[in-house]
Amino acid sequence: MGGNNDGKIDFELYRYTPSLVAAVIFIVLFTLTTAYHLWQTVRARCWYFLVFVTGGVFQIIGYICRALAHSNKESVPIYSVGTILILLAPPLYAASIYMTLGRLIRHLDAERLSPVSTKWLTTIFVMGDVIAFLAQGSGGGIMASGTISTMNTGENVTIAGLCVQLVFFSVFIIVATIFHYRIRKNPTSRSAGTTIFPRHWREPTWETVMLGLYGASVLILIRSVFRLVEYAQGNDGYLISHEVFMYVFDAALMFVTMVGMSLFHPSKVLSPSAKGEVSLRDGPYTITTELHSQPV
Repeated sequence: MGGNNDGKIDFELYRYTPSLVAAVIFIVLFTLTTAYHLWQTVRARCWYFLVFVTGGVFQIIGYICRALAHSNKESVPIYSVGTILILLAPPLYAASIYMTLGRLIRHLDAERLSPVSTKWLTTIFVMGDVIAFLAQGSGGGIMASGTISTMNTGENVTIAGLCVQLVFFSVFIIVATIFHYRIRKNPTSRSAGTTIFPRHWREPTWETVMLGLYGASVLILIRSVFRLVEYAQGNDGYLISHEVFMYVFDAALMFVTMVGMSLFHPSKVLSPSAKGEVSLRDGPYTITTELHSQPV
């Protein structure tokens, strides 16, 4: 750990040698999951989910930078790009999750059951996410200048962005849970007869989409709490000084988030082709009918 004659801690880009093996493993993992998400999005024409795919691209570039940093510990550009993009990927995931809930509510004709009007739901949460995104990006950029005078400022801005993200995410989970409870108690014609745990795990329903949203939200929430504590400890803190914590509580959690969202992909219910299908369940049988809208 660095120091000076005044006993103050010097800023260091890394307080360890970044692991090349760990970085390469996650480059491969994020490349595979991002490519699969891109295929799902294009195939289903679920274009709003390209934001989620962009988050995956950010992860890939971020961990490429960490691989390069293994032999370039003093490179500020490599540190800056890697740190900022890894920080900014989860807010992009969050934006996709917010947009998915709004579309799902409208798909189920359940606007009256939402605690927040669907007219404003996506706008409110995405705007909060944009604020968090910009704050974290700015904070990472300020910290990347690598001087003591800007280190604390950058950390504080990043912490503020993480706090905004935590607040909006927590409120979002509450809103989603309330909506889910209400529609289970008062199902619409489109939501009736489904279960959050279908008989066959590959059978998509609106509730499996909700399950995916819950899982991703909790994982991003845990990651954000970790990042908040990490930056609150400062550049010489225990968490930031040990690389393993970043891979366990950020890289691994975000990879699982991407895998989970691919398994419970919204396009399976909300894509143009899926929207025309309504499942009617009667006892052990499932009948699927195709609805064709008439021109007006």
